[in-house]
Amino acid sequence: MTSNIVIYTQDDCPPCTFVKNYLSEQGVDFIEKNIKNNQYRNEMIDYDAFATPFILLNNEPMYSVDMDKINSTLNLNSKN
Repeated sequence: MTSNIVIYTQDDCPPCTFVKNYLSEQGVDFIEKNIKNNQYRNEMIDYDAFATPFILLNNEPMYSVDMDKINSTLNLNSKN
């Protein structure tokens, strides 16, 4: 499934791992940007986001993980 998802992550971030694993299990492609890369950290800060995971879902910022929004936007049925 192709979608427009960018996930800003960092190492040792359980919520980041959860979202990435969930999307992978659902067959959803996404772009991961680890903020240890200064360019990606600055991109995230430009959105006034200061915590990971920070998600761009169809270019709309998601400042906290909202599984209902992810599922409805991507037409996914949560199995959890």
